[in-house]
Amino acid sequence: MVDRDAVDAHVERWRAVLPDLDPVAEGVVVRIEHLAKHLHRAKEKALADHDLQAFEYATLHALAGRGGTATPTEIATDLRISPAAMSGRLDTLHRRGFIAREVSPTDRRKVDVALTDAGRAAWRSALDVQGAAEERMLAVLTPAERGRLAALLRRVLLAADADGR
Repeated sequence: MVDRDAVDAHVERWRAVLPDLDPVAEGVVVRIEHLAKHLHRAKEKALADHDLQAFEYATLHALAGRGGTATPTEIATDLRISPAAMSGRLDTLHRRGFIAREVSPTDRRKVDVALTDAGRAAWRSALDVQGAAEERMLAVLTPAERGRLAALLRRVLLAADADGR
C-alpha cells in the first residue's frame, strides 16, 4: 500500500467539487508547492542561523559562482536586478566585511568585487546547512530515482520556460 500524505486528502476534496480535475496533475503541482515551501523554510533557517539576509546570501552566492570575483554589472545581471539595487547590496556587504572592492586590473575606471575570507565563510556555512537540509529531504530516494526526478522536472521546467516566453 502506498503511504498517503496531506495532498491526497486535498485532491479528494477538490475532485468532489471539480469532477473533471486531473488528480495526478493536481497532486504533482501541490506537492511541488509544498516541497518548495519546505526548501524555502530550510533556506530561511540557514540564513537566520548565519545572520544573513536573503539578498546578502544571493549576492555572495552569485559572486562565489563566478569564482569569487566579478564586476557589479555581472552580478546584477546574474541576479536580474538593477545596477542601483546592486550598489546598495554591495555597500551592505562591504560594510560587513564580506566583499572588497578593487580597481579592475584591465580598466582603472572600473571596479571588481571580490569575496573576502569572511564573505566566503559566511556563504559557505549557510550553503552547507541548506545543503544538509536538502540532502535529508532527498534521502528517501535512491540515486537512480533522484536522476529520474531531476530529468522529469527538467522537462517540465523547459516546457514552462518555453510557454513563459
